Amino acid sequence: MSSTTTTRAERDVRADAPLDPVPLVRPDWLESHLADPSVRVIEVDVNATAYMSGHLPGAVLWNPYADLKGPDYRPVADDAIRALFERSGITPETTVVFYGYAPSLGFWLMKLYRHAEVRILDTSRAVWQEAGRPWTTGTPDVAPSRYPLPEPDGAIRATAADVRAAIRRAGSTIVDARSAAEYTGERFWPSGTPEPGGRAGRIPSAVNVDASGVFDERGRFRDRDTLAGMFAAVDPGADVITYCTIGNRGSAEWFALRYLLGHANARVYDGSWAEWGHDPDTPIA
Repeated sequence: MSSTTTTRAERDVRADAPLDPVPLVRPDWLESHLADPSVRVIEVDVNATAYMSGHLPGAVLWNPYADLKGPDYRPVADDAIRALFERSGITPETTVVFYGYAPSLGFWLMKLYRHAEVRILDTSRAVWQEAGRPWTTGTPDVAPSRYPLPEPDGAIRATAADVRAAIRRAGSTIVDARSAAEYTGERFWPSGTPEPGGRAGRIPSAVNVDASGVFDERGRFRDRDTLAGMFAAVDPGADVITYCTIGNRGSAEWFALRYLLGHANARVYDGSWAEWGHDPDTPIA
């Protein structure tokens, strides 16, 4: 399915959004395309428990800790990403739709590697299931694909070095997407689980915009006016770097800034606090 054959009705186009079309899909659209061989559905979750209890038919599981992070919490190398795409049955022509705990992280990753057709299901996993839509506990039989991995798009990714350079720099804003407890250094992980060798706190000069406000009670991205109010402290002309703990919440805020508010100069620090807080040489506030 190409962008030239996808209608405005098939994509969830927000009338007031500055970028058109917005790469979100409604449940009705996805349900009608579950059997489409050109569409691959990916559930992104931090463990297999929820997935094994039930998931969308044909969905493949991506675990950020197992698939996207190494033992040191740093992002995995390109070879591991290519292998992930290929075992998921994704080709450069596939339309990939993400849902679950961390769909924005999956979306951002595909865009990092310049994949053209990527979407996010604009509702929560729970709402989909409660509506009685297709659901299964079966594991899909996915034929491996070939995916020539292009060079990553550095315009949407920030490294630890980029973050250091942006601290207190005029024209740059670092956005911490974590909770207040994480931002103030009360917790390292969102759950409050202790982390031996990890330092709690925040990146100096970062402003806190808690990502829990990005979605409504049905798991949909909030309207443009609400999001604009959340990001009122972010200058529209600034270079923005978002981060959280592993990249999920930072990616959700990047998506809101980029696709719903039209903020083109936004990047995700995907190493995020899991990387920064374990490095003894990084500055922490």
